[in-house]
Amino acid sequence: MDERNQSAGITFVLSGFSEYPQLQMPLFLVFFAIYTVSVVGNLGMIVIIRINPKLHTPMYFFLSHLSFLDFCYSSITTPKLLEILVVDVRTISYVGCMMQFFLGCTLVITEMSMLAVMAYDRFVAVCNPLLYTVAMSPKLCSLLVAGTYTWGGMCSLTITCSLLELSFCGSNIIHHFGCEYSAIISASCSDSHVSQMTCFIISTLNEVCSLLIILASYVFIIVTIIRMPSAGGLRKAFSTCASHLTAITIFHGVILLLYCVPNSRSSQLFTKVATVLFTVVVPMLNPLIYSLRNNDVKETIRKLVNTKKFSHPM
Repeated sequence: MDERNQSAGITFVLSGFSEYPQLQMPLFLVFFAIYTVSVVGNLGMIVIIRINPKLHTPMYFFLSHLSFLDFCYSSITTPKLLEILVVDVRTISYVGCMMQFFLGCTLVITEMSMLAVMAYDRFVAVCNPLLYTVAMSPKLCSLLVAGTYTWGGMCSLTITCSLLELSFCGSNIIHHFGCEYSAIISASCSDSHVSQMTCFIISTLNEVCSLLIILASYVFIIVTIIRMPSAGGLRKAFSTCASHLTAITIFHGVILLLYCVPNSRSSQLFTKVATVLFTVVVPMLNPLIYSLRNNDVKETIRKLVNTKKFSHPM
């Protein structure tokens, strides 16, 4: 208990990309541009869904929450990344570090569950189109969303509590630009076996369950599409799933990439790059994926642009 109390008062030093001092400013400009696009894109997607009655459907209800999750996740990690790229003192408090990890972990698990819920939504829409609005009622959609947030919070709290049991009595340097799990474990001076097992079980459970739901949903979707007699129906069914499949592939692809990286010093740079993809780039891609492939979203954007033009004549 005394060691944990001492740990609570320490300050971590984030190494970030300090081994490449000549790249600090270029990286800052690139990440700042990506973060700006991410914030505008995700908040813009939420606004577009709110103001267009045609988008008040279960699919877009889930998509608005996906955009909210991406906005929150990028806003938890990216500002600190930008800060340590331009300041000499790259520190974060113990409480701030644990809070950043808890919120980030909550949002990742919640988004993983949200993508599985969206796969189920596409399954109902394609396989039972006549019963879609009845099966995916507003009450059920709200319950599914509330469940994903609650589950994400519970899982994250369990993992974070296991980290709070660790002591940090040696080096307080975290070889990362944020409080990523493996980097925190590496900085600890106590036995992390229980924490690592807890994280492994919860992570594996969420990943496997999410992928099984997605796989089962798309197996039924593919079978239904194959049985469709008309090419027009096939194209329409595929178009409703293409954006979601792209988002799933990117999200789970990067996660699996991070899982396959061994915890060693030689992999630190690779882990940082993969984490940048996950925390900075992926939140920017989702609104682009859904807007570029969706005629209703593009139509709403065009109307907003035209309205803005006419309201400010030259």
